[in-house]
Amino acid sequence: MKRNPMTLRGAELLRTELKKLKSEARPNVIKAIAEARSHGDLSENAEYHAAREQQGFIEGRISEIESKLSTADIIDVTQLKTDGRVVFGATVDLADENDGKEVTYTIVGEDEADIRESRIAVTSPIARALIGKSEGDVVDVMAPGGTRSYEIVAVRYD
Repeated sequence: MKRNPMTLRGAELLRTELKKLKSEARPNVIKAIAEARSHGDLSENAEYHAAREQQGFIEGRISEIESKLSTADIIDVTQLKTDGRVVFGATVDLADENDGKEVTYTIVGEDEADIRESRIAVTSPIARALIGKSEGDVVDVMAPGGTRSYEIVAVRYD
C-alpha cells in the first residue's frame, strides 16, 4: 500500500472534519431522511431525494478521509533533523530573481496542497527543486512559462 506524506496540521484538519461529519452531518441527514419519509410517497418527494443525495456525499467523504488517514505517513517537521535545509513541511520564503517579488510556500502532501493558501505539494516542480536546499541558495524551476530562478530568503519549520 502506498504511503502518502502528510503534515501534522493536515492530519489534524482531516480528523476534525471526520469528527464533524460523523457527529453532526450524518445524524442531521438521517433526521432529514426520516422527516421526508413521513411526508408520504417517496417517488415524488424532492426532500427525500435531496437528503439521500446529501447522505451519499457525506458517506463518500467519510470513506475518503478514513482512507487518506489510513495511508498517511504523518510527519512532524519539528521532530526532523533539518540542518537548515528545505524539507517536507518547511515554510520557505523565496525572492524571484527576475522581478524581486517575494513569495512564501509551505511544502505539504498532495492531499493538503492549496495554492490559494500557499501550500504546495511535495511532488510539484517548485517543491522538488527546493528540497535539500538551504537559505541563500538559488534554484531554477521549470514552469509552464519557462525557467524561473528563485533565491531562498528564509526557511522556517512551523
